[in-house]
Amino acid sequence: MTTTRKFLPRLTGAALMALTVPVALSPMLASPANAFFGIGRIVYDPSNYAQNVLTAARTLEQINNQITSLQNEAQMLINQARNLASLPHSSLQQLQQNVQRTQQLLGQAQNIAFDVQNIDQMFQQQYGNVPLSATDQQLVADARNRWENTVGGLQDAMRVQAGVVDNIDTNRAEMSALVGQSQNAVGALQATQAGNQLLALQSQQLSDLIAVISANGRADALTEAERATAAEQGRIQRERFLTPGAGYQPGNAQMFNGN
Repeated sequence: MTTTRKFLPRLTGAALMALTVPVALSPMLASPANAFFGIGRIVYDPSNYAQNVLTAARTLEQINNQITSLQNEAQMLINQARNLASLPHSSLQQLQQNVQRTQQLLGQAQNIAFDVQNIDQMFQQQYGNVPLSATDQQLVADARNRWENTVGGLQDAMRVQAGVVDNIDTNRAEMSALVGQSQNAVGALQATQAGNQLLALQSQQLSDLIAVISANGRADALTEAERATAAEQGRIQRERFLTPGAGYQPGNAQMFNGN
């Protein structure tokens, strides 16, 4: 009886200790499981996910806007480069040559040049008042000089007209080239330069027109001046013819060697 009582408490203590060990170890074993299934587990948050998607969409929109802005700036630079591009064609040299050719023809005017002092001097000498004391030979020589001036003026006018007509073909070719350059201009500068050269071409044509008008006017003026001076000279010669002279004066005449 006594043995049994002593044994049971010991058994009970051993059993209690055996039962106590798993209970004591159970928190230690439960901790890694909780960590794997609880703390280390990825949790899905719908609101946070939606916020992230919205932020990414806004960022992508900003990037697209920046790309569009860069494309617009690049196109603007390209347009500026086109607007600053110079016209590859220039007709200035040809137009200057046409003007110089016309000026040379005007400068080759015969007898009376396109010069104010020269004109005044020549008119004073040949188209002024016909002197009453001039001899018939002098009157004939002056009349011939005036005729030569008139004929020379007419010839000069025709030479200027021929030179201007020669410029027509050159001007036509330049006008066609400039119009083509203007239509194919890639920028504002090229279009402006083409327009300026077209204006220069018109100015050169106006210069030719002025040259023709001047040459024709010079020829007409010489013709009228010769006509007016010839009328004055005719009046003086008529007066000389009608002015009574000393009449016939008899004199001694010898015939047949004084026989």
